[in-house]
Amino acid sequence: MEQLQSPPTLVAQGAQKAPTATRGRLGRLWKDIVKSKYLYLLALPGIIFFLIFKYIPMFGVVVAFQNYSPIRGIANSPWVGFQHFERFFSNPDFLILFRNTMGISLMNLVFFFPLPIIVSLFLNELRSDKYKKTIQTIVYMPHFMSWVIISGLTFLMFATGEGLFNKILASFGADKVDVLSNPHLFWIMLTIQSIWKEAGWGTIIFLAAIASVDPQLYEAARMDGAGRFRQMWHVTLPAIRSTIVVLLILRLGHIMDVGFEQILLMYNGAVSSVAEVFDTYVYRVGVQQAQFSYSTAAGLFKSVIGLVLVIVANKLAKKFGEEGVY
Repeated sequence: MEQLQSPPTLVAQGAQKAPTATRGRLGRLWKDIVKSKYLYLLALPGIIFFLIFKYIPMFGVVVAFQNYSPIRGIANSPWVGFQHFERFFSNPDFLILFRNTMGISLMNLVFFFPLPIIVSLFLNELRSDKYKKTIQTIVYMPHFMSWVIISGLTFLMFATGEGLFNKILASFGADKVDVLSNPHLFWIMLTIQSIWKEAGWGTIIFLAAIASVDPQLYEAARMDGAGRFRQMWHVTLPAIRSTIVVLLILRLGHIMDVGFEQILLMYNGAVSSVAEVFDTYVYRVGVQQAQFSYSTAAGLFKSVIGLVLVIVANKLAKKFGEEGVY
């Protein structure tokens, strides 16, 4: 008499389906790679760049939990847990660093971030392609200048003795203003530098988004009696809202990055109380004083804050009906 076989259990069925599903996904991925092999080949240098310079170095964050010694290496350095984080948070300089970093970032967020959007809207309203391309070229040019050149131009412009700004003030009989050594003007100066250098370049993405707006929407708005300003407000801005939200989320991820090179070049003793930020602190403690583990802990804290802000902002964006970053 034949022995009846019991049907496979749910666990066994899941175990059978899992390899099949995995093979199916890998098969579809391989077919997609073969089909779009030239696109993947085009993306290969970028993928290699991110692997080498972004993902592989992430394993180095373990140094923040060790007393790292270059002689012993990561594998043999003693483990100290959160000791460096406790030292960092209890440091009296922490609140100063946090205040300066957030202050500069918020000024950039409030004054710098909206400016490329405004410039893009007005550039889009130019009907002459000749003038439009000329203005675009002019506002793009500062992006290709290094911060060394921009800092040099700033010193030539605002130097107390021979600066052009103070010479103009003196010609009108006004007193000279020490801009470069004034702590109350330092954040403003950094924001103006960032706007002048990057606002034009930031219009590229917004102009591309505006170019994809359906022209029929503008025709319908004109038929309803909307002028050019109302078309910008009721048609163009809503159409590029998703792009603005995505870039805002990404900008929040870099809110603790305030431009190390820019601040380091403009740094002087008179403005040290408002110029010392996390980036310069990590450089001074980690590179100049060789406290590798402690500076890694400070840098890791900065990265975690950016990650948390991106996650929270992305969830809020989805809650309000936007697509978000992921």
